[in-house]
Amino acid sequence: MTKTCPQGAVTQAARILRQGGVVAFPTETYYGLGVDPFNTTALERLFAVKQRSSKKAILLLIEKKAQVDVFARHIPHDFISLMARFWPGPLTLVFPALPRVSSLVTGGTGTVGIRQSPHFLVQQIVQMYGGPVTGTSANISGHPPATTADQVAEIFGSDVDYIVDGGITPGGNGSTVVGFRQTIFCIREGLIPFSHIKSCLN
Repeated sequence: MTKTCPQGAVTQAARILRQGGVVAFPTETYYGLGVDPFNTTALERLFAVKQRSSKKAILLLIEKKAQVDVFARHIPHDFISLMARFWPGPLTLVFPALPRVSSLVTGGTGTVGIRQSPHFLVQQIVQMYGGPVTGTSANISGHPPATTADQVAEIFGSDVDYIVDGGITPGGNGSTVVGFRQTIFCIREGLIPFSHIKSCLN
């Protein structure tokens, strides 16, 4: 496991992701753990590292809105407005998933959570990698997520292949998670109040 500062880290992080490795990086809330969402072995390793049940879905981080089509069966009309208003930002939207999306990503729900992070390092990593990556929080399941690179190293040690040190993240609430069934509904209240999200559709 190597910990590094942002300079020169993006290319290395992308290289390790392509090799099926696990990379930690800062986001607008906590540090996240990234793997290739199309690599079953990498996904299985991610669940083992986090000690997380495979029945729990893993959200994905994208570089641009067009990448939603890689995973989503369709985009609810209300989500189009929310993507325009809140992305990039701490809003995870849960879309109906295409059949090809791994059950390790969907947790067997048939849906997939996607967010466009505003953090410059996430944007650069995803761009350099050339596709979406997982963005689950850097923690052992049920424990608080890491807000610094040192905490990531302390929690995971050599189980994480690479840590992009982007300083201290804000922590606090995670992203707000919103689903859709005839209308939008709140799965998890986070940094953006759900009442504010609903008001933007009125």
